[in-house]
Amino acid sequence: MTNLFAVLRRSPVVFPLACIAAVAMVFISEGSYWQAVGTLDRLAAIHASRAKIEGLAQGILDAESGQRGYLLTARKEYLLPYAKAIETIAESFRFLHSYYDADPRSDALLRKLQALMTTRLSELAETIRLFDEGKTDAAKELVLSDIGKEKMEALRVLSAELLASETSHVERNRSDIYQTLLLSRIGMAALSAISLLALFLFLRQANAITVHEQELKRRVQAERDGLEVNVSERTAQLTELTQHLLTAREDERNRLARNLHDELGALLTSAKLDAARIKSRLANTAPEASERLAHLVSTLNSSIALGRRIIEDLRPSTLSNLGLPATLEILAREFAESSGVEVHCTLHAVKLEPATELVVYRLVQEAITNISKYAKARNVWLSVGEHGGAVQVSVRDDGVGFDTTAHSRSAFGLLGMRFRVEAEGGSFGVSAAPGQGTLIQVTLPQAQDVT
Repeated sequence: MTNLFAVLRRSPVVFPLACIAAVAMVFISEGSYWQAVGTLDRLAAIHASRAKIEGLAQGILDAESGQRGYLLTARKEYLLPYAKAIETIAESFRFLHSYYDADPRSDALLRKLQALMTTRLSELAETIRLFDEGKTDAAKELVLSDIGKEKMEALRVLSAELLASETSHVERNRSDIYQTLLLSRIGMAALSAISLLALFLFLRQANAITVHEQELKRRVQAERDGLEVNVSERTAQLTELTQHLLTAREDERNRLARNLHDELGALLTSAKLDAARIKSRLANTAPEASERLAHLVSTLNSSIALGRRIIEDLRPSTLSNLGLPATLEILAREFAESSGVEVHCTLHAVKLEPATELVVYRLVQEAITNISKYAKARNVWLSVGEHGGAVQVSVRDDGVGFDTTAHSRSAFGLLGMRFRVEAEGGSFGVSAAPGQGTLIQVTLPQAQDVT
């Protein structure tokens, strides 16, 4: 339908041509039909009039036959055809007078014919009357006279003229029918040509529209392909940038952890040793100063412990010393102690690159941080293992959950997890619903060579 409207808008000639062709076709068809019907009606009337004219001739003959049979046999039954012939002749004249009412020439011939036939019927009636009165000779003389013969000849001539007139009418009407059929054929041929022209224009325009649409689709597809290529390139660039930023951040954390361990740790340890020496020397001479030095040593011990925790957060030494399962177990235990949430661990040794192990650690660390902030959970299930040639990591809680289609406060944390995992060639999935907790599932490729 849209293509049809488009064709009509772009080719205003097609619709008028189609309308003209349709109207003209209906007009020619209806005109030809009614003209043919009128001609056939006239031919039927002509046929009836010819039958009536021939009936007049046959009627007068039947009347003469009945009259002569009665004169020869004197039997009344011979007058029955005579009487019937008279009725037939009268009915035929009534029909013919009505038929020739609009044709003065034919009506004049009919009146002459009627006058002659009336005279002839009067003669027949007179003959019968004379015979009935017993005047047989007079009746016979009237029958044998040539007057009846002359009148019958005149009747045949007038009937022939009327029949010839009707024959000419038949020919004219037949000619009209042929002309009507010819005009109808010409008109239908012309309309067919116009219809074919309109169809040709329509098909050509439709084909042009189809070609144009295909060209537009090709361009749109080319632009879409180009956009997809650009999106793929940008996505790859963002993934590389994310991996670079993450690597740079981890390197910065390592550098900061080393500095804190080497420099700040050394300074704090040196200060602790100095304070211990001073405390030992002043133990007996200045009790108040000893108490202050003891408090200072305690403070230095707390600072050293805080530094170690900061260093562990920046770069867990247990990851390289004890491995991923042990590190995650320590993380889970510390989380359970600090939050009161019960953590159920199912941790197996897996083959991962060192950088990927750090990604898993950060992912679990971020997950339990979100749980402590938003989930209000009572239980957490942490599992790490191999399945189907890949490493699978899952973190599940029984907290309040959230709507994954809505923007939440932890959306950026989840987005960061996803980028970390995809940067390592893995897949990241989140399943959550309000009141049904949250499940984070990660699949990572195994390391080819673990050293």
